[in-house]
Amino acid sequence: MIWVIGSTGMLGAETCRLLQKNKLPFTGTSSDVDARDFKALKGFVEKWESDNYFTARQSGQSGRIEWIVNCSAYTAVEKAESDKEAAKALNVLAAENIARVAREIGAKLIHISTDYVFDGKASSPYKEDDPKSPLGVYGQTKSDGEDLIQKMMTQYFIIRTSWLYGLGRPNFVYTMAKLMNTKEEIKVVNDQRGSPTYTADLAEAILQTIKSVDKAGTDIFSKESVPYGIYHFTDAGQTTWFEFATEIQRLLKKHKKISNDCRVLPCTTEEFGAKVERPAYSVLSKDKIAAALKIKIPKWQDSLERFIKDERFETPQ
Repeated sequence: MIWVIGSTGMLGAETCRLLQKNKLPFTGTSSDVDARDFKALKGFVEKWESDNYFTARQSGQSGRIEWIVNCSAYTAVEKAESDKEAAKALNVLAAENIARVAREIGAKLIHISTDYVFDGKASSPYKEDDPKSPLGVYGQTKSDGEDLIQKMMTQYFIIRTSWLYGLGRPNFVYTMAKLMNTKEEIKVVNDQRGSPTYTADLAEAILQTIKSVDKAGTDIFSKESVPYGIYHFTDAGQTTWFEFATEIQRLLKKHKKISNDCRVLPCTTEEFGAKVERPAYSVLSKDKIAAALKIKIPKWQDSLERFIKDERFETPQ
């Protein structure tokens, strides 16, 4: 059984859709089980296993939670600066509680982290073992959460990602689509470089990680098994927010999901007036996870087109 924490969020919902499509047993929780409360997490496990143990066994399943996928997080970068305790509670305390529960019940953990653990001063893609140096509260709390997981357990996968977008929740693509459909002109930052990531692609990487470990079973030396540790996953390639926005506009027009002819202009971070310093360069190396999962990571442009032409995508009004 796979337990998805943060199952109603953008990535959590996509992960649940993929698990359902692949007919894998899972359960999801969101605000109904407060991850900041260890007793609430432990209580959920006990109740679920009590209510579902015999049914699961009859269908050939183990009857217990074997995987926890933590998609929950405090992600409001600017708000975190004035709301430190809330950010710490969700990104540090909750991560610690989830790792503690996973360790106690013998479950394997997949925890989603961020490019913001780095300061953005690099000039080549960050590798998993590069020194961390977060710039703000959001990045620091996510970094602290990583550290606690590493101290508390060994059966974990920490997957760092960046510039995430997907169905059903506010994100850069939806924001740009709305502005482009309603404004005559917008300015977009052109001096921050990173890699967009489609939630469907990240969810697929999560699924493949689970499948590889489960296929290997207890044989930790199996060629099928992905070693535990930290990994990076984004879509392939890199761009700036301005270049990302112009590609969004091109695809919206191509697939007839926008009618307005908005001018999209580049600007600097300083001109944009951002309140919080963000990494100027946050490209993550995907060599490790691509080799481990034996996958070809899709180009960000191709994934963006799949997202925009999806019949479920609607331009916000």
